[in-house]
Amino acid sequence: MIEAKYVEDKRYVIGVIGDIPALLTFWQMFKDHTNDEILHEVGVVAAALPGESVLPEAYDSGRTIPTYAGYRTMLDNHPEINMIIEATGRPSLVNELRNYLPPAITLVERGAASFFIKLLASDKIWVACKLDLLHTQNMLKTIVDQMDHEILFLNNRGEVVDMNRPVLERSGRRKKDLVGSNYLDVFAIGPQNGQADWRDPFKRTMATGQTSEAVASHVNPDGRVLYYRIYATPIADEDGAVNHVVAVRRDITRRRHMEFRLQQAEKLASIGELSTYMAHEIRNPLFSISGFANSLMRSPGVDDKAREKISIILDESRRLDEVLKSLMNFTRPTEAQVAEVDANELVRSTMDVMRLPCDNQSVEQQITLDEGLPKVRANPDLIKQCLINLVKNALEAMAGGGKLLVTTAMNADFVMLTVEDTGHGIPLEIRDKIFSPFFSTRDKGAGLGLAQTRKIVDEVGGRVDLSSVEGVGTKVTLYLPPILAVAEEDDSE
Repeated sequence: MIEAKYVEDKRYVIGVIGDIPALLTFWQMFKDHTNDEILHEVGVVAAALPGESVLPEAYDSGRTIPTYAGYRTMLDNHPEINMIIEATGRPSLVNELRNYLPPAITLVERGAASFFIKLLASDKIWVACKLDLLHTQNMLKTIVDQMDHEILFLNNRGEVVDMNRPVLERSGRRKKDLVGSNYLDVFAIGPQNGQADWRDPFKRTMATGQTSEAVASHVNPDGRVLYYRIYATPIADEDGAVNHVVAVRRDITRRRHMEFRLQQAEKLASIGELSTYMAHEIRNPLFSISGFANSLMRSPGVDDKAREKISIILDESRRLDEVLKSLMNFTRPTEAQVAEVDANELVRSTMDVMRLPCDNQSVEQQITLDEGLPKVRANPDLIKQCLINLVKNALEAMAGGGKLLVTTAMNADFVMLTVEDTGHGIPLEIRDKIFSPFFSTRDKGAGLGLAQTRKIVDEVGGRVDLSSVEGVGTKVTLYLPPILAVAEEDDSE
């Protein structure tokens, strides 16, 4: 007898009727084309072999399936059977079974059994395709999530349909909060984020059906500018219509920084060549002009109107000479003697000098010094010049008063000298230009102050860092290398 638990687990308890070849063929087909889920619900508990004198044994999952010489004996011994599968296809036997079987037992003829087995085979193929599709989908999702770029999947209205993991990690938002949003809001770009000249790559892609790209900038909460390149790639349907777009945002801040530094180096090289030419070709005639103007100024035969014009010539000649001196000093390598510099003492002495200009503009000074700082190896006069440049720029940004914070501190690698103001901040559109030579927002000056500051700090092995938020203020930090506790080498050896 079949175990009670085995029968209880099955939805269909089956008895099979047929000769040995038909039974074996059916059984093999059933095993090959059904899946585990179907086999779990179906159980063959007995087989009847009408007219067979030798009754072979059948097996199902390690169980022996009893066989009988007639279906009546099989049904008497297995009242749990609720389905009979007739595998021979003999019409006389089929008619006999229809008349004999009670309504509680379903008769499945050979043709019907073959039909349903084929359906099960199709189901098995579908399941295999589904598993393969799920595997491919999971693999693609893993690859997309591992990419460092932020990827958004958009519909044809620019609304977010899906995204990869970096988008969630960098935005700090949940997926359900981002789905349905406009991609410009997720990437924080476009006119609504202060970029009036933004050329939307999504709109261009939808209009042309081609991949488009654009560069966007964004100021983070720390006041630092981040640069991104945005790519929009179309996804077309079978008719060639663009119904989805993949938008990718790639951080190019470091690359942009390197490009700026390279451009500045090329500009400095050109300025160096130009300054040499100007020194020889302009200063000599300028010296003659100044000399003759001074001679005319001392001449008794010159009236007051002429003296006024000569005075203008002298003033402009002096101003041009100062510009030439600044230019030549800027392009010439810094050869000033370096020494051990106490950054705190340098700040104290410099701010004593700048106290009066601060008071005249109602700017409150706040100086915070880390007394445990190491000394830095630099030229004290040049570092003082850098600090004065930064303080003057801060005062110009606070014409109506404000607060000036000057601090010193130490991180893992550098001594940090920071000047922070509460002025109007630096507009995003000129943020890239402020360290460029000859760029100035003032009518006076050659525009070399910040460029000279970066040059001086770079030459001692440090760096300059700037952060600014419009309407809040600007902070510039000089990172200066400390003097290490190592023995000095004798240059004479």
